[in-house]
Amino acid sequence: MKTVRKLLHTRYRVNDLERTVKFYRDVLGLEETRRHKSPRGSELVFMKAPESEELIELCHFPASGPVQVQTDLTHLAFSVDSLEEFGKHLAAQGYKFSDGPHLRPDGGGIAFVDAPEGYEIELIQAPK
Repeated sequence: MKTVRKLLHTRYRVNDLERTVKFYRDVLGLEETRRHKSPRGSELVFMKAPESEELIELCHFPASGPVQVQTDLTHLAFSVDSLEEFGKHLAAQGYKFSDGPHLRPDGGGIAFVDAPEGYEIELIQAPK
């Protein structure tokens, strides 16, 4: 086969690895699947959403300089059962939606929250 077969992970480089891991774990509910140092010295933590195979690689590599996330450059999107319930969970964790929720008549909708480094997280509620 001469083409790629499967998306394995997406990397996001961060300044504060532990604060970011805590957000992805405690706020989003992702599981840390592994952690190690790369041959060049990057600290890597791999996170997984409960119903996904693809991983998110959080990378701390100070030698590359500080991370400055550009507005609207990239985001991760996750499905949620209820934006209303997720909003309550966010508030209990000390966060709030940065945009939305925007609900449609069919019961579907979207909202956004900013992760600690400024990466945007999109939350999608499927139509009823």
